[in-house]
Amino acid sequence: MVTSFVCARTLSDVLTTKGSLALTNCSEIMIGRDLLKFNTNCRPEFAGKLALRLKNGLHSANYKPAEFKSLQDILDAKRLESCQTGQKVQKICCSAKATKESSILRQHRQVWSRECPRLQKAENKAENDIVDFVEQLRPTDKTDTAIFSLHDYGLILEKEREAFRMATVLPIYQLKDDLCFRLAEGQRKQLTAHRSNWEQIMQQINYVKDQQDDINAKLHMECLALEEEITDLGLEKYFTSTPDSILNKEHIPEEVLDSDCPYPELKGSIIQAFHCLSEGYQSRIQTLQEQLQKTDRFCGWCAEDHQCFQFTFSQYTHDIPNYRALCMDMLQRLFPKRRRQELMEHERLWDWQRFTQAQLRVLTEQWQRDQEELLARALVTLQEARHAHQDKMELHRERQHQQDICSHLKEKLQQWQAQQEEMAKLEAVIAARKQEEEEARLKRVQAKEQVIRAQQKEEVRQFHLEQKKRMEVVEQRDQERLANLRRVMEEQARLDKERVQFRADMLQQRREERKALELERQREEEEKQNRLEVLRNQIGVVGEADPDRVMADTEAWRSRHWNIKEAELQRPLYRINTYTDAQIVSDPRARVEQALREAGLHQSHYAKEVLSVLKPHKPPRRDTKSLLKF
Repeated sequence: MVTSFVCARTLSDVLTTKGSLALTNCSEIMIGRDLLKFNTNCRPEFAGKLALRLKNGLHSANYKPAEFKSLQDILDAKRLESCQTGQKVQKICCSAKATKESSILRQHRQVWSRECPRLQKAENKAENDIVDFVEQLRPTDKTDTAIFSLHDYGLILEKEREAFRMATVLPIYQLKDDLCFRLAEGQRKQLTAHRSNWEQIMQQINYVKDQQDDINAKLHMECLALEEEITDLGLEKYFTSTPDSILNKEHIPEEVLDSDCPYPELKGSIIQAFHCLSEGYQSRIQTLQEQLQKTDRFCGWCAEDHQCFQFTFSQYTHDIPNYRALCMDMLQRLFPKRRRQELMEHERLWDWQRFTQAQLRVLTEQWQRDQEELLARALVTLQEARHAHQDKMELHRERQHQQDICSHLKEKLQQWQAQQEEMAKLEAVIAARKQEEEEARLKRVQAKEQVIRAQQKEEVRQFHLEQKKRMEVVEQRDQERLANLRRVMEEQARLDKERVQFRADMLQQRREERKALELERQREEEEKQNRLEVLRNQIGVVGEADPDRVMADTEAWRSRHWNIKEAELQRPLYRINTYTDAQIVSDPRARVEQALREAGLHQSHYAKEVLSVLKPHKPPRRDTKSLLKF
């Protein structure tokens, strides 16, 4: 930026110089012509400027002739500095790019270090499940030999795996150990002494690499062939959940069709409800299946690339910081030939496919759940209809039986009424006789109750007399207690009055003493001033007039005023007539209460017990104690 600015400034100076030269040439051409035709308009205030202009000529005195050589040197120096700055910036950009790349690779390694144990755990779990499944298999009969063949095939695979490890993996580890040993030996010797040995080692390493590449290629071909064979077997439908099992449930359940319903209209409405439910869900599932059929299973990519894409996305979960950028970076590294837009488009298609599949799965589950609920309600409704029909038939039979019973009971009722009338007459005669007996008995009872009430009234009167005597005794005792309390309070009031009078006398005595001391101090001060005045008159010095010395401060005055100022700074702001903070803190009760408050125990029962037994640092005065007990 600085270099470009210097270059622009140099070019402007050059253009200015060239412009001044062009103006000079033009002026010379105009001088040679008729100057009378060249008229200039000037004002009186521009007379000084015009005279200066005529003195200097047509050339301006504000600009100096340009030194092109020095400008060229400055321009070269600036260009060199600009190139060095650009190299530094490029170097910084490269280092920043390398740092960013290393940081991204470190984050990728962290993700893989977290994903690798999970995959190993899943692999071990799958292998253990297969082994457990194989071990749990039992033959159904004597002719079932497939299970034994499966065990034999597992043993053969284990032997082949061990042979493969011995033939391919162990030689590589042996070669690695041999190379580490040779490198350790080579560090202690010169490399030129055994050049032929190193060439043989490199040939052996290259041979092992080629051999491993051939083995990996064969294993890859075998893996592809095995995957194709599994695909041809059609086993995939047993591992992936499809809605075909629910799509085929268009028929009406046999429980509904075979049910014995006394009401044909009710059964028809239930069958129609099943048809409506199936039609509604089938239309929605058909729409989702048509949406899924628009794209293939792998969203337009090959199966291997799509599986790699899915595995990469499963590694970078949402709990990883900046998981989105890391995932896209890893995908761009895995698929360098594909653009970022293609990867994002494939991700969008995959998300849409997963969302549609999830909708289809939820819809099929909801259909199954609704069909089960409808079947349960239908069965309950049919059961209720059968019970209602049975209740209706039972009610009809009961009504017929009740009519027969009613006719029979009517005859019995007539006989019973005749018997009741005769019984009522006899009961009336018996009741009149009992009423007379009851009245006689009530008269005897009332006479006895009057005698008992008179005795109770006498007892109540005696009780009230005794109660009155007890109340008089209690009142007399309370009066005596009140008189004693009044006498004690009067004695305490007299003592308080004497204490107050004593304090007032003491205060008056202290005031008189202070007043006498103040008079004595004033008298001594007057005597002191008189003596000083006599001394001043005796030792008066006659000297030359020195106004400055007279007006200046003396050393004694300075020292005295300095001490006064320092004493004023040390003196408190106002007089304290109560306890100071030091006195309060010195009290053990305040320190214990502060410690309990810091511990959070100042409101507990323990704090109250502790503070009640503590005593102040200095015992209180006897005149502050009160004889009253509350």
